[in-house]
Amino acid sequence: MSRPRSTTRDLERYAGLFASRTREMKSSAMRDMMAITQRPDVISLAGGLPETGSFPPESFAAAANRIADESCARALQYGPTEGLDELKHCIVEVMAAEDMRVHPEDMIVTTGGQQVIDLVTKTLIDPGDVIIAEGPTYPGAVPTFSSYQADVVHIDVDSEGMRVELLEDVLDRLDREGRRPKFIYTVPSFQNPAGVTMSLARRRQLVDIAHRRELLVLEDNPYGLLRYEGAPQPTLRSLDEGVYVMYLGTFSKILSPGIRLGWVVAPPPVLEKINLGKQAADLCTSTMSQLLVRAYFDQGIWRDYIDSLNEIHRGRRDAMLDALAEFFPGQAEWTRPAGGLFVWVTLPDFIDTTDLLARALRENVAFVPGEGAFLDGRGRSSMRLNFSGSDEDTIREGVRRIGEVVAEQVALYGTLTGEDRAPAPKRAPAPAEEPQPGDAKGARVLPMRRRRAG
Repeated sequence: MSRPRSTTRDLERYAGLFASRTREMKSSAMRDMMAITQRPDVISLAGGLPETGSFPPESFAAAANRIADESCARALQYGPTEGLDELKHCIVEVMAAEDMRVHPEDMIVTTGGQQVIDLVTKTLIDPGDVIIAEGPTYPGAVPTFSSYQADVVHIDVDSEGMRVELLEDVLDRLDREGRRPKFIYTVPSFQNPAGVTMSLARRRQLVDIAHRRELLVLEDNPYGLLRYEGAPQPTLRSLDEGVYVMYLGTFSKILSPGIRLGWVVAPPPVLEKINLGKQAADLCTSTMSQLLVRAYFDQGIWRDYIDSLNEIHRGRRDAMLDALAEFFPGQAEWTRPAGGLFVWVTLPDFIDTTDLLARALRENVAFVPGEGAFLDGRGRSSMRLNFSGSDEDTIREGVRRIGEVVAEQVALYGTLTGEDRAPAPKRAPAPAEEPQPGDAKGARVLPMRRRRAG
């Protein structure tokens, strides 16, 4: 028997009980669609789903059996809020793979990377405090920042990531207004949702700004090891050496989102406050999940598994880029990520992708509308597409369906306005190219340069 829908009277009954901050809470653009996209007939290019079907069942079974044989009672018990030492040594190993040296005492294990964003925001933000974030920013951070009533100021991104030269101007303006940002939030490598990577020059400039102005930076790095081409950039934390950069890592993208394990590395005074916040939130992260990861790492194959993931994701990325070149109109633009999970697509400004999503769902295909990646109303003509969670044929069909809906909107606009907005003829894909220093257009985020597969 289904639960009856809430009525206006029901809402009035409880309205006076809600905390004032609930008026600022926003729904997550991804979580809203989870129920819909679980339907087998829907092609979802919406969620940030890594490939999990290729994980070796025998490795999972071996890790689980080891826990059952050696640590069953411990796995079923509470653990320390900071996390198990065994799991922390795995984290040290993962961070070393990106040339970071960290001590286990300088980290806290969390319930996924999402909890890090929540705990950092809880620790640092009072209502009205300023957070600096990229525009677009990670859609999952939007409801967190909103729930703590932060004032988020976006800094545009281009093909080299956050436009750090604009950051200086914004900080000067905030200084004149007597407003000091509590922290800067950035996803510098294969950014979610734009897929772009911050250049080395900008990374150094951002760390320099943090030191000169004594500003904290939250570096969110879920995708750093998911690289499909090119040379890696140093993390912000490795450039900063742990003075002002708080580092967020997660096993969700390199192992499994289902185990819900992340971590934060931060300066000791900040980490102490984060620890108190976590105690109040959930006491501790799952002991069973931590032991499972430790047992898996002891098999010595985690790097091999990431290499296999990268091969799969690379093929899927290329399939999406090829499909976009074939099925989307000439007015559309998109990024060409060198890693990560996402492509950011920008359509003509007369198309609202929130409305477009409703039409796309009727064709059983889903994406994340771009407005969900901003807190200032921008992004209405953009969308985030995920290529890691579907096979290549499904990606192609999903992009084809979205392309048909977009073409209908372009044709309708042309009919109503008399303008020629018909899709351009199919053109051969341009060779792939890496962003070069200084090649940014200096424009707002939406018209980022089109990249196509070679």
